[in-house]
Amino acid sequence: MKEIRNILVTGAGGFVGKNLVSELENIRTGKEKNSPIGPEIRVKCIEKDTPEELFKEYCASADFVFHLAGVNRPEREEDYMEGNAGLTERLLNALREAGNTPPVMLSSSTQAALDNPYGESKRRAEEAVREYGRETGAAVFVYRFTNIFGKWCQPNYNSAVATFCHNIAHDLPIQVRDPKAVLKLIYIDDVVAELINALAGKERRGGEFCLVEPVFEVSLGRLSELITSFDEGRKALQVPDVGDAFVRRLYSTYLSYLPEEKVVCPAESHADKRGSFTELMKFSGAGQLSVNVIHPGEAKGEHWHHTKCEKFVVLKGQALVEMRRVGTYGEGKAFPVHRFELSGEKPVVIDILPGFAHRIRNLSDKEELITLMWANEIFDPARADTYREIV
Repeated sequence: MKEIRNILVTGAGGFVGKNLVSELENIRTGKEKNSPIGPEIRVKCIEKDTPEELFKEYCASADFVFHLAGVNRPEREEDYMEGNAGLTERLLNALREAGNTPPVMLSSSTQAALDNPYGESKRRAEEAVREYGRETGAAVFVYRFTNIFGKWCQPNYNSAVATFCHNIAHDLPIQVRDPKAVLKLIYIDDVVAELINALAGKERRGGEFCLVEPVFEVSLGRLSELITSFDEGRKALQVPDVGDAFVRRLYSTYLSYLPEEKVVCPAESHADKRGSFTELMKFSGAGQLSVNVIHPGEAKGEHWHHTKCEKFVVLKGQALVEMRRVGTYGEGKAFPVHRFELSGEKPVVIDILPGFAHRIRNLSDKEELITLMWANEIFDPARADTYREIV
């Protein structure tokens, strides 16, 4: 494959196009440091209103073509063929007329396997691209995409994920006609990464088609439940289990649809003469994150836990952390106290151990001590696991 400089993207204003072009721009400007291609690229975009002369000029200079443009919900049935197969043939003919034979990637659909107007128009486009490849010897990359989800997808159009995320984020109703219906989904960032790999000659193939992985299967009922839980959880400062690959991608997608007025979520704060304690985030299966403010000369703690463990990080100020194992040894001797001086100027992470009474004191008589705290479980007043004990 010759060196690729000029990249042509049709349908650059669509869902996939916007995400692809933005990443190509990151590569071109050197912001993306781990790309399989270098930054010496130029991206030319074709849209519906691109003048014919410019259309032909871009085709004549293209070193690689991402053909993403097409139609999937036209007003007239005959527009399927014109907007998919017809546009593809127009593009390929422009390349031929210019004597240019760059590799061509085609965005097709799993519906190309179905006997309907949309599927037939996509099959015709696939056949045209394959014929171009046989005729010119150029590499061709045909992707039969299933449902793609992610940021910038138009809601209330043809994506259940986009519609559910937008409507739930905006407190609008959703309709789930068949909760048991299963969707096969691929994530937009995975699609873009695969397309750039194809550009670098590192595409993933399965038979006659190129592939995007992973593919996630989820029922409509489960999909609506997850997105609803994201929305409700934000009000309680809860973060879902983003260790799950699908949940992580879906949560990012949901957040991208939040309206401005819902971006800020109030935290729950508790204050007394010693300072304040503010719960920031509660993680599904991963505990709780809080910030602790201690006034000059004050101390907090003087308790211990059976199972709960904590990690402290001093963000600002000077702290003395003291810990002593609960109970006695020998002839009623108390266990020794371990002392650690910590500073916000050199942050470290200190583990607060189960079974150890502990206290944190602000060593300054002028400035507040600010500490970030993580606990391995979300605080439950009915099972606090916190017992008073002087260190």
